[in-house]
Amino acid sequence: MGKVLVVDDDESVGEVVAAYLERAGMVVRRAADGIDALELAATEPPDLVVLDLMLPGVDGFEVCRRLRRRSPGIPIVMLTARGEEDDRIRGLEVGADDYVTKPFSPRELVLRVQSVLRRSSPELDTDRPPQQPVVVVDGDLTVDRRARRVHLGGRELTLTLREFDLLSWFVGHPGDAVRRDDLMREVWGWDFGDASTVTVHVSRLRDKIEAQPSTPRRLVTVFGLGYRWDAAP
Repeated sequence: MGKVLVVDDDESVGEVVAAYLERAGMVVRRAADGIDALELAATEPPDLVVLDLMLPGVDGFEVCRRLRRRSPGIPIVMLTARGEEDDRIRGLEVGADDYVTKPFSPRELVLRVQSVLRRSSPELDTDRPPQQPVVVVDGDLTVDRRARRVHLGGRELTLTLREFDLLSWFVGHPGDAVRRDDLMREVWGWDFGDASTVTVHVSRLRDKIEAQPSTPRRLVTVFGLGYRWDAAP
């Protein structure tokens, strides 16, 4: 099912999370601090990381940042304290793909992890409608959904899991004005959640696909509503 690295300095939380993930068929390794997490990820790269942001020494933000530099495509699900919106947004900005708020249901975390793993493995991703083309070409942008690769002007882009999912949805729905809540449901699979998650990922995606992110020409803002993808002529 997948190899998961669980990083949490709270031993009881780490044990419960590991037990539920193992029960779901995953192979779990645990780390109690940022240094151990980075060493374990280097010696045996996981398929996904469950990362608590509040760690002693090297905190979860820096761990996420270093993991992103070393392995840009590795999915990261962060654990945040309830009410700490600034931490959640900062975690998304440094590269986390998803988040679960403490206190959380272990079953909810397992479902979230399974969903992220499925999307990160093309052969397991059954969410793409069969009528959607595998490869989409939009001007100098090419999105290969099966290989999960993106090229812009002949150069391959490095996107996180959610950035790719978001771009894939947009290029598949050119000209459609869409609300952030609808994107959260369509791309993240959430029926409710913090819409700022979408805002942060849109900003990160613009930094990579737009010539001038502050004045986007492809992924544009529809004021009072949300966003729209304007396809190349």
